Parts: sequence; C-alpha cells; structure tokens
Amino acid sequence: MSDKALQSFSLAGKTALITGASSGIGQAQSIALAKAGAQVVLVGRREDALTTTAEQIKPVGSNAFVLPFDLEDRRALPELREQAIKLTGGVDIIVNAAGVNLREPSEDITIESWDTTLNLNLSVPFFLARAFVPDMQAKGWGRIINIASLQTERAFANGMAYGASKGGIGQVTRAMAENWSASGIACNAIAPGFFPTGLTAPVFEQKELTDKLAAQTAIGRNGELEDLDGITVFLASPASNYITGQIIYVDGGFTAK
Repeated sequence: MSDKALQSFSLAGKTALITGASSGIGQAQSIALAKAGAQVVLVGRREDALTTTAEQIKPVGSNAFVLPFDLEDRRALPELREQAIKLTGGVDIIVNAAGVNLREPSEDITIESWDTTLNLNLSVPFFLARAFVPDMQAKGWGRIINIASLQTERAFANGMAYGASKGGIGQVTRAMAENWSASGIACNAIAPGFFPTGLTAPVFEQKELTDKLAAQTAIGRNGELEDLDGITVFLASPASNYITGQIIYVDGGFTAK
C-alpha cells in the first residue's frame, strides 16, 4: 500500500463527537478514532464514565473532551453543538452510538417506552447530525456514522420498538446521504452483530443462547468490540470518500446464513 493510501486512513487534524461514549460500542469507537489521530468529544449522561473513557484515551496522545449531556431532550441539541464547538473549534465526524433496548414484549410496550426508544435511537441521531451539517457543508467535508442493528433487517423476539427504531435508522442514513453527500458529507451506518455490551448483557448472561448465536454466524463466534475498530476508522476517514448511504453489517456473517 502506498504512503498516500495509508495517509487516507489518518484522522489527524479531525474532530469526532461520539454519543454513548461512556461504555460499549461508543466507548470502543471513541478509543479507535483517537488512535487514528482524531481529537474526540465524549458525550453521554454519566460524567464519571465518560472520564473513564478519557483516561483510556490519554496514553494514545489525542485530546479527549468530556461533555456530559442528556440527549433525550432534542430541543437542547443545538446547545450541545455550541458546547462542542467551544471546546474544539469545530466537529468533522459525528458517531451516533447512544441507544436503548428495553426488550419488551409487544403487550408490555407503553407509549412512554415506545417514545423513549424511538427518540434516542432514531430521532436524536437525525437532529444531532442536522445541527452540525451547516458547519460540515461550509468546509465541504464531514462524516456521519450511525449505528444500525441486525434488527435493521431482521425481527427478533421482544424487539418491536427497538426493531422499528433500527429499521428507521437504516432509512434515515440513506436519506441523510441523499440530502447531504453532494456537499461532501458521507453518511453511513454500521450494523453490529452480537457484541458484549451493556445493551446485550441479558443475552450474554445466557451461555446456551450466546453459543447458539455464535453458531449462526459464518465465522463461528460472536463479536469482540475491537472488531468494530477498522470499519469505524474507515468510515470516518478520507479512505471512504466514495462510500455513502450504506449499511455495513459487521456480524461475522450472521445475515449471510
């Protein structure tokens, strides 16, 4: 690979804002982006957990800014933009990793739990990204990375609200690309398979179930968080300049079988 090609994966001089950065996929993505050279803005509700993420980034040498924020209040998202810009001078990459999965049977879903799931998983990624789009358009370059799911394509038990939100995130990712990519903003989604996170703890606590899920993959195992590093850096970097509107499944071949 040429030096020019290798440099296209570098995020030196870029700033990434990651929601859900306190744990799980968002935390892992924050560290991966920092290792690739980006300074990162860590967003979530728990300041202590965000600080833990920042401490893990410190040895990498990239700046990590802790920005506690309650994302559920969509009307406050422009304020989040202002705070992030005040900290960093500007944001080039948005990673919408915050999410919730209440795993409720359909008969137990309430209006409140439905609204909570759709708001955080679908509405917030759109309104947060849109808040930063004018800044990215002014520079002629930007990246929006959403987190889709196996449930973007398939239905799972006790996943009606979550599946609706993740089906929606697939379509909103395509719509973002159609609206914004002509001005240099690539918009894509990563759809993870089964990874050990706080959201999937109820699954990984059942060995028989996790073994069954691993057997359903083509590779023969469930995911490890570092399996998401490469695709995250790729989609955030200039190396993916001609890729937009895509949902990329990182699932060990689960959806291939």
